Amino acid sequence: MATRPPERGCDASDRPITCARRGAFKNGVSLPPNFRSDVEGLRAVAVLLVVLGHAGVPFAAGGYVGVDVFFVISGFLITSLLLREAAGGRISIRRFYARRALRLLPAAALVLVSTLIAARFWLPSIRMGELARDALSATGYVANLRFASTGTDYLNADAPPSPFQHFWSLAVEEQFYLVWPLLLLLPKRKHLLIGLVAASFVAGVLETERSVSWAYFGPHTRAWELGVGALLALFAGRLQSVPGLRNGWLGGAGLVTILTAALCFDDSTRYPGFAALLPVAGAAAVLAGGLRPLGARPLQFVGRLSYGWYLWHWPVLLIGPGALGVDPSLPLALVLSVAALGLAWVTYHLVENPLRHNRRLRVRPAQALGLGAGLSGAVAATAVAIALLPHPVPAGAAIRDLRTATLHAADPYEVIAHAVRAGRTARSLPANLTPQLSEVNADKAQVWADGCHVESPAKVAPTGCLYGDLNSRTTVALFGDSHAAQWFPALERVAIKRHWRLVSLSKSSCSAADLRLWHGGQKREYTECALFRKSALARFRTLKPSLVVIGSSFNYRPVDTSTPEQPQWEAAWRRTFAAFTGMGTRVALITDTPYLAERAPNCVARQARLQRINRCGKSAETALRGPAQRAAIAQITDPKVTVIDPVPWLCTSFCPPVIGNVLAYRDSNHLTTTYVETVAPLLDAALPKP
Repeated sequence: MATRPPERGCDASDRPITCARRGAFKNGVSLPPNFRSDVEGLRAVAVLLVVLGHAGVPFAAGGYVGVDVFFVISGFLITSLLLREAAGGRISIRRFYARRALRLLPAAALVLVSTLIAARFWLPSIRMGELARDALSATGYVANLRFASTGTDYLNADAPPSPFQHFWSLAVEEQFYLVWPLLLLLPKRKHLLIGLVAASFVAGVLETERSVSWAYFGPHTRAWELGVGALLALFAGRLQSVPGLRNGWLGGAGLVTILTAALCFDDSTRYPGFAALLPVAGAAAVLAGGLRPLGARPLQFVGRLSYGWYLWHWPVLLIGPGALGVDPSLPLALVLSVAALGLAWVTYHLVENPLRHNRRLRVRPAQALGLGAGLSGAVAATAVAIALLPHPVPAGAAIRDLRTATLHAADPYEVIAHAVRAGRTARSLPANLTPQLSEVNADKAQVWADGCHVESPAKVAPTGCLYGDLNSRTTVALFGDSHAAQWFPALERVAIKRHWRLVSLSKSSCSAADLRLWHGGQKREYTECALFRKSALARFRTLKPSLVVIGSSFNYRPVDTSTPEQPQWEAAWRRTFAAFTGMGTRVALITDTPYLAERAPNCVARQARLQRINRCGKSAETALRGPAQRAAIAQITDPKVTVIDPVPWLCTSFCPPVIGNVLAYRDSNHLTTTYVETVAPLLDAALPKP
């Protein structure tokens, strides 16, 4: 049941409540300084949407809109508090931040430290350095900036989510509140604040077109959502005079709007962009109009625990299956979500309330801020200690070095084939595994460091990018996407051996096939790919290579989904091949490599403890992507086009993650430089003569 707060007056840090300015109506924008049960209930709706979405409940795929609802509530709540302080004489910035520290840091610190310790026991040990950095960013309230940055790393695209990722929203809020209280101190502030909120919305729309990662996590693209709630508090007096707000219809419409967004949105929705208007407007409508049914007791219970439940649910969902030794599933996720609610209840009663209501801390802001600094320091110390601890991965005996054996073999293919067959039954990691699991992130082709492999935003092919024998009269080119770039180390070795000049031009997620492609991450047509392809072909016309080696992922979606894919791909590859053969260039197409179910280093680090690393492999039938492309290429017979199938270098009927003593994959679908160099003799034998 909703109760009034203590007589000291309404304090927005007491619970997830909304306080408001004096003289307002009970079901509307603001109230006398007391408790609004409908806002407590709205917080319950928001956290339920987030938790159900993360648990994988089918009808809650758009549950992420709950975070937008939280933002609006927070902006309204905090601005109401600050305006009430201003009406009483002045805004105390120090007291404001002290309240925030008492409200947020104790529970956050507990969850961060607990998650670090749990991750040490139940997540792959090679992730500890990365997770420690995530925890440090969370305790410093810059997690959103870190995840926005790592989200733009193409080679990190298949990385498992961090158990600290949900701290991004708390970081956005605190970054907003570094600036917002100061803006409220300005005279004639309303027009400025409206302008800033509008500018942030425009930035969110534009950034969604450019970089979904920065649009989703960026403070500049999310500030408008908190700003909408804040403006609602600023204009509360004017909204009171609007007829009809008291009867609840506006709040009801707002709740329906929020639920519609949660039901209709999913991972394919371009978000935030314009789509975020729906949950933001819905939350604002509930705050403005009020909604009595949200005061129901179950919603009040969940609303009180919403902060703790938000903090606990995500690490419990991610770490729980590993801790229990079972595979993730929807029923398990629901059970774990309830367990996280239990942890939130314990945290609320034993950590949050005792510190938040401590009289000495409340009246002495310096001590509250000192406590916050101490808690942050404790989290940082734990993160550093976890990162510095040794994280050995169990290994068996050393075996014959595959690279050396292949290099000196009379028949390199037979050496590789034997190692591939043995990989099916391998259970433990060899002691001389190469690259080491801790070094695999650095094991990528030189073209990434040289800027000769470009990322999604690039529209123009880079200049330079020449390798091999620079004085040679024979020029060979490497062209395609990241699945072409992965072959660069082998092709460079061949170029040096054959005295070729090698030029390498590649771009992430950009097939060499002349076809309009859909960009899944950006959720739009990948126009930058078409422009890059055109630019690269123009450069090739100038260079006139004798041979172009094309590599490509087959995991693409054409823009045109109304036409069968196979004829589209056949026509697209014919156009690309004709562009090269028309300039007198021979073509070698390396078809796509198999895909594993998850990042190989993480999987083998986890399964090595149980001596079953072969479980990280996959059957060749399910590992091969792009049946339409494979069928299309099989239809193309051109004497100037050689098709090279690398699958026998990686699979029999089974594709193992470790071949001999070499880790074959750096993630789920890109080969390590070490393995590519190992099979360089096979590529050399398969290439046509320029």
